[in-house]
Amino acid sequence: MDAAPLFAEGAGGPEGGRAFWLRSADGVRLRAGLWSEGTRGTVLLFPGRTEVVEKYGTVAADLAAAGWGVLTVDWRGQGLSDRLGPDPALGHVRSFAEYQADVAALVAAAEGLGLARPWMALAHSMGGCIALRALVGSAPLPVSAVAFSAPMWGLPLGRGLDMVLRRAGFALRLGRRDGRAVPGEREDFSLATASFDDNILTTDRAEFDRMQAQVRRHPELALGAPTLGWLSAALAEMAALARLPSPDLPAYAGIGGREKIVAPDAVAARMAAWPGGRHEVYPGAEHELMMEAPARRRRFLQASCALFAAAASGEA
Repeated sequence: MDAAPLFAEGAGGPEGGRAFWLRSADGVRLRAGLWSEGTRGTVLLFPGRTEVVEKYGTVAADLAAAGWGVLTVDWRGQGLSDRLGPDPALGHVRSFAEYQADVAALVAAAEGLGLARPWMALAHSMGGCIALRALVGSAPLPVSAVAFSAPMWGLPLGRGLDMVLRRAGFALRLGRRDGRAVPGEREDFSLATASFDDNILTTDRAEFDRMQAQVRRHPELALGAPTLGWLSAALAEMAALARLPSPDLPAYAGIGGREKIVAPDAVAARMAAWPGGRHEVYPGAEHELMMEAPARRRRFLQASCALFAAAASGEA
């Protein structure tokens, strides 16, 4: 695997982190980041939409301190991975099935690197949707437990709009308009220019400033609004997943009490039906539990590590 850039300055990651290029089965170049190699096992970290390897440096440091290695990825269409669609500033895929090729490439990299087992999954937002599909697919993700932060299993849209957008996906592709930004979303949106006072990601100013500084120093990491194609594909995938049972795997999901990006009721419904699953609401928290105020962030990561430790010992 060829070396790729890793902007470690300001990321707060463990010493010795490195990045490298992967190639998916459908030819997309992806950037993966190995923050640490653990003694207890390895966490495959599935980030959300717009997110990058560097954003999870502090999370990787906490997991490394608990003995876990951390391998993560820039999904296709974001970060330094190949950008898709007519406008590289917009987040675009034609189908969420494409992300499963990224998962396969990440798993192959973990195997090729000989990363310590057992493997666990930690997934945020869109990464939670991708991870759930990987867990229930024909070749299930080879992990012993999974922790979710605000998983994207539903969006706060009215049922009517949801149906219209899903059915519009085919027509959009035929008309070659699926690469346009979602109406009402700022095409030029960037974390680099966002205001903390208006943000719906975190209540913690220091974490917001850290995330913002990363994309200001390296604007090539930034991503704007999703496209109509992405939204149609996301809605179709979430509807398909909602019809499937949860895997028989130890699971934990946390979500903020002020969540505005994903649908809390979809998370509650999924976790209520998950064998042995546990669901917690974090009062006062916004979308990004791993970038929230210190007490909330610590609580979520401790709960995740406890789940991983129990699964590793066979007690979960």
